[in-house]
This record gives sequence, C-alpha cells and structure tokens, in this order.
Amino acid sequence: MAIIDTLDALEAIYSPAPVAASTAKVSDRLTSDYRRLIEASPFLALATVGPEGLDCSPRGDAHGLVTIADERTLILPDRRGNNRIDSLRNIVRDPRVALLFLIPGSGTTFRVNGRAVISADADLLARLAVDGKAPRTALIVTIEECYFQCARAVMRAGLWSPEAHVDPKSLPSAGAMLAAITAGEVGGPAYDEAWPTRAAASMW
Repeated sequence: MAIIDTLDALEAIYSPAPVAASTAKVSDRLTSDYRRLIEASPFLALATVGPEGLDCSPRGDAHGLVTIADERTLILPDRRGNNRIDSLRNIVRDPRVALLFLIPGSGTTFRVNGRAVISADADLLARLAVDGKAPRTALIVTIEECYFQCARAVMRAGLWSPEAHVDPKSLPSAGAMLAAITAGEVGGPAYDEAWPTRAAASMW
C-alpha cells in the first residue's frame, strides 16, 4: 500500500498547480452572486469538530435555510431533530464550522468555512419561527472564506437525474435498521408505521 505522508509527495501527484479559476473564486465575504446561491439552497451539510472527533450533519428548510444578516454573517436556525446535538456540543468547544450548500437541479455547490456561536436570543429566535414554532437555538456563522464548487461531483453522481433516483422501498427502513442493531429492542415495523405522523407533528 502506497501511503502519501508528505505535502511534497501529495503535490507531486496533483500537478500542475490549480488554475486561476480554482483560487480566484475564494472570498472572505458574500458577493451578490454568492448570495443568490445561498438563497436558492434548501439544504446544507454542517461539519464541526470537537474533542471526540468530527461530525457532519444535514440541515434542510424550504422556508429559508439560512438568514443572511450581512455579507459576512449567516444565521442558521436549529430546527427540531433528535436532541443528540452533536454539532452544537462541538461548536461550544470549538467554533470552527464548514457548510456545503446544495441547490436542487444545479450542479454548482457552495462552500463556507468560518466560525460559529450558538444564540438563544429570544427576539432572534422569534423572527426565525415557522408555523408559530421558534427554534431553540440558532447558529451565527461568521464567514472566513466562501466559494462555489464546480459541478463535476454532482454531474458524476447524476444527483438530480430521475434515472439515478433510488426506490426507497429497496433500502432498509429506519425501523428495520434500529431493530437489527438493537436485537429488536428498538425500532421494528411499529416504528416505521408511526414515523410519518410523528415527523409531521415535530417538523418545526
């Protein structure tokens, strides 16, 4: 097994150096075009780091995924979830975050690297309410760098192509996976049957 363990060895494989288009796109603030990409996105992956290691968590919201407070500040409400709060635990101890925004139908993705704090300000949370339900906290992300990513990965994946879509019935259900990993103590058919109603009641 050939392990690459120096930067020189790595850069020798990935030569020549990136072209100008790969580096000139990096900005420490949102441009008008970059704002449009964020505003079009209903889904992102949030990466954080803490003493226990790394975490990457999905975030989605058709009502406006993030609020753009200014050219260097994003506000991300923490909508209802499973209360594991892995990402939030990490941010309390290490503010570094990375966001990857996806835009349905577009191959272009958008990346933000920065630092976050967790806000429980009542006025702010009230402004982020959906159906009268405010999030319990919100992330305030200060942008350190942001840039769009070329479409190759999405194109290779065929992500938005109907022909590439997987029939959910061909995959193990949440109830089945829980039952398998807990020897039947958690999950099972009853879990799957109750899930749609439970999700609808706890979406926000």
